Amino acid sequence: MWRSCLKLRDLGGRRLLNRPVGGPTALVGLGPTLPALTRAYAPPTERKRFYQNVSITQGEGGFEINLDHRKLKTPQAKLFTVPSEALAIAVATEWDSQQDTIKYYTMHLTTLCNTSLDNPTQRNKDQLIRAAVKFLDTDTICYRVEEPETLVELQKNEWDPIIEWAEKRYGVAIGSSTSIMGPSIPAKTREVLVSHLASYNMWALQGIEFVVTQLKSMVLTLGLIDRHLTVEQAVLLSRLEEEYQIQKWGNIEWAHDYELQELRARTAAGTLFVHLCSESTTVKHKLLQE
Repeated sequence: MWRSCLKLRDLGGRRLLNRPVGGPTALVGLGPTLPALTRAYAPPTERKRFYQNVSITQGEGGFEINLDHRKLKTPQAKLFTVPSEALAIAVATEWDSQQDTIKYYTMHLTTLCNTSLDNPTQRNKDQLIRAAVKFLDTDTICYRVEEPETLVELQKNEWDPIIEWAEKRYGVAIGSSTSIMGPSIPAKTREVLVSHLASYNMWALQGIEFVVTQLKSMVLTLGLIDRHLTVEQAVLLSRLEEEYQIQKWGNIEWAHDYELQELRARTAAGTLFVHLCSESTTVKHKLLQE
């Protein structure tokens, strides 16, 4: 009966970010500063839009974002420079999509770039990797309930195939457990995943840790980054028990919908950030003729 929790909602036609596109309102020299782990209901930071146009230019260190004729800077006053044109276009779109006020809390790509440029926690590559892999100890889909039977079956049907995919994909053992201590993750599994994550650059690792934090799952993040899962699937799998409870007891109309949409938006932005930072791509411009 609960086999397809992923089909409980018809999310296909709903946009991740259902916000109007238009002119932004921002501060030049200051980017979004909301911490990655800010709660969904924290008071938002907004500012009156002060610029008309957003553009990108290529400088010595990469691609820069211009608000009118002023260059965007990070919270630590560093020149906001990103490594790829595709990422620059995505960030510029965030700024250009603001309306009368700049809603910094909607600009996840900009926030991730600021984090990568300023590195406020001063962590190196190894520390970022270890932080991401540590989530295996408390991975959402590795912790199972013992009752009720319908939820036990739902977790088995929906989560087991993802764990099996990850074990086969990376040649590791992960498993699951109903113990409060969680499954015992073999040291070899950690070594393999650490080695895999080491193939990513620092920017992509910031995005990977961001996604892991949103989903509370290293396994789901791997499936998402590897394109084995869609954002919608990964988010609903991370919220499996909550979705079960909603179907049983009902939905708090504004709260649950807001949480779901916000989680999808953040997860989608983090995943896009990883791919844009991992691929060396150049945007090809075409002259459109009428």
